[in-house]
Amino acid sequence: MKIPRSDVVSGSALRLHYNENTGGCSPAVVAAIREIDERQIASYPDVVPSTEACARHLGIAPEYVHLTNGLDEGIQVVTSWARQNSGSRAPHMLVPEPTFEMYGEFAAMAGGQLTRLEPLEDFRFPLEDLLERISTETRAIFLTDPNNPTGLGVPAGAAETLAEAAQDALVLVDEAYADFSGRTLIGPLLDRRKNVVIGRTFAKGHGLAGLRIGAVVAHPDTIDQLERLLPPFNVNICALRGLEAALGDVAYLERYVAETRRSRELVYAFCRRHGLKYWPSEANFVLVRFGPLTSSIIDGLQARGIVLRDRSYSPGCEGCIRLTAGVVAHTEVALAAMEDVLASRAN
Repeated sequence: MKIPRSDVVSGSALRLHYNENTGGCSPAVVAAIREIDERQIASYPDVVPSTEACARHLGIAPEYVHLTNGLDEGIQVVTSWARQNSGSRAPHMLVPEPTFEMYGEFAAMAGGQLTRLEPLEDFRFPLEDLLERISTETRAIFLTDPNNPTGLGVPAGAAETLAEAAQDALVLVDEAYADFSGRTLIGPLLDRRKNVVIGRTFAKGHGLAGLRIGAVVAHPDTIDQLERLLPPFNVNICALRGLEAALGDVAYLERYVAETRRSRELVYAFCRRHGLKYWPSEANFVLVRFGPLTSSIIDGLQARGIVLRDRSYSPGCEGCIRLTAGVVAHTEVALAAMEDVLASRAN
């Protein structure tokens, strides 16, 4: 995915466009990285301790977990699996729109035929439509729970229903924002449905986006198949030590999640005051429909050093902006700037 020029901003900007942890990572992460010595840097890292720490955090046995270079690598390995298991034909893949752009990017890299389901009214989850589109050639289905950019959750039981209907496919449930929703499919489902793969990242709640660390979680038989498609030593020593430290600082994660909940409520209140359509979110962002005001808001906040994500290009999201709702103080700054822009237009 080529990063648009408008997304390349200075380090002093308030970045509310990538759903990053706006407060930074736990200080324990920085301390752990500083303790890495010359010999550790010169050696290929042992991933076992970090895998075990991740498994404990997720409440599952280590053989269900494989750490990846960001969740992007987890998405890529699913599309690679789809390619390898499609014979001589292009693998068919399914995704409901609007969604995370990288599914399409990696599907294309794998030579896949991606069917994009247009959004239903108010972004209702299109379970019946997905079921109707499954064919004998389907090898991957992508779900995001909660979804990006809408923040809406996948209905209970939907992933298992799809996995049962598409037994020759992997159903990837991207749980990048599970720390904020408090929900996960990690558990007995993975034994019932070996074709369900859960994707996790530590970029959002734990603030490790710059370290590029994620995980795929699935039944050990499925993990074994995916590992054969991944390079050895795919995660570096800084990411591994940083992950262990982040997972050890539970209080930091809890504080940040609480901040995001308060920030979302501030955004909702702003929208109600101004009669703006928004979707109640289970993630660390809110999608708001500004309509004809979209360009003024984007440009006005950019001029004030605040970067938002214009999602107008996504199906069903015309005139919509996605606003990261992280640290309360940052949300307050952004909303004050929006009030200023709206007031200047009224005058």
